Amino acid sequence: MLTLNSAITYSKPHLNVSSFSNRNDLIFKTHFTKTSFNKPLSQISETLTLKSQILPNPSFGLFPLKPKSHILKASASSDVPPEEPNLEKETELVPEKKPLNLKLPLIFGLWYFQNIVFNIYNKKCLNLFPYPWLLASFQLFVGSVWMVVLWSLKLQPKPKISKPFLIALLGPALFHTIGHISACVSFSKVAVSFTHVIKSSEPVFSVIFASFLGDKYPLAVWLSILPIVFGCSLAAVTEVSFNLGGLSGALISNVGFVLRNIYSKRSLESFKEVNGLNLYGWITIISFVYLFPAAIFVEGSQWVGGYHKAIAAMQASGGSPLNLYFWVLLSGVFYHLYNQSSYQALDEISPLTFSVGNTMKRVVVIVSTVIFFRNPVQPLNALGSAIAVFGTFLYSQATSKKTKKIEGEKKN
Repeated sequence: MLTLNSAITYSKPHLNVSSFSNRNDLIFKTHFTKTSFNKPLSQISETLTLKSQILPNPSFGLFPLKPKSHILKASASSDVPPEEPNLEKETELVPEKKPLNLKLPLIFGLWYFQNIVFNIYNKKCLNLFPYPWLLASFQLFVGSVWMVVLWSLKLQPKPKISKPFLIALLGPALFHTIGHISACVSFSKVAVSFTHVIKSSEPVFSVIFASFLGDKYPLAVWLSILPIVFGCSLAAVTEVSFNLGGLSGALISNVGFVLRNIYSKRSLESFKEVNGLNLYGWITIISFVYLFPAAIFVEGSQWVGGYHKAIAAMQASGGSPLNLYFWVLLSGVFYHLYNQSSYQALDEISPLTFSVGNTMKRVVVIVSTVIFFRNPVQPLNALGSAIAVFGTFLYSQATSKKTKKIEGEKKN
């Protein structure tokens, strides 16, 4: 095979090296020039075909070439002389099919799966060790350790911390703490499905609090919260495991998370360089600092006796104390993971898609926990739950139109 130097030596003087698009075209054309003076056309075509087969395949990455779609053909037995191939002509490139983006379905799948695992093992722990303040503190502790490891190993870029940033985090972290511990208290007293039905009324509190702070909502948004209120009320009065403490815990959790969202939007608006995952990591750390001392004060004196009872109950059922430790660890790990996945999902999709996905997630969690724990569900209870979740979906649709209208007014 001719080398680059030999090809230039034997080529005609009128060939300009700079006119060729790449090294292969240069070898190809100069070889054709050298051999075409004393060979018939059929042999020239065969030589060209053989030469094109010898050249490296662009797909192997040897040269950064794009594949051409032209094919040289010649027939020695044909009476009609074939057209001479136009070597200077570039032909159309064959479009490559883009691979399917599986990142978003994977994030959603992990988000749903992790939430289901958290709810199941969180409830299993609370059934055996009914001390939600300690369990909630441990879950925040696991999340704090998780973020420190990510930052230490540089798997997640560590945000720059300043005194104003930490001060701005104090409010959102406090409301996050209230929302988390209230939800755990509710989980400890009623069925997981009932807590999630009540937590689906969070948009009601969001509209009410935001209205007090001066935000205005169209009529469609106000109408969308009516089925939420009606559905939650119907589910509450027909709930087999109804408990006033469980109901109030879920409602307080809604208040805490709504105020966290509102306060975060107002106090952290000037810290947009911090991404969602790092922001949640620091909120988790500060929330643990808030919650653990309060947990010691509220139920710390009961932990030792409760631990021995839980171990005795586990051994009586044929289990091992290691099972309880494993459940507690899983509840902490998957609590942080599902929140992490939710922030990653929010980075990939629009707020409307996220709201719809969050609504569907609640449906999946309710159905999964009912099946796993075999909770008895009355027909009216199921109807109320469905109405409440559907109202949440209507609310996400109505608020998305309001957001688009506001963005349009800003552009104008």
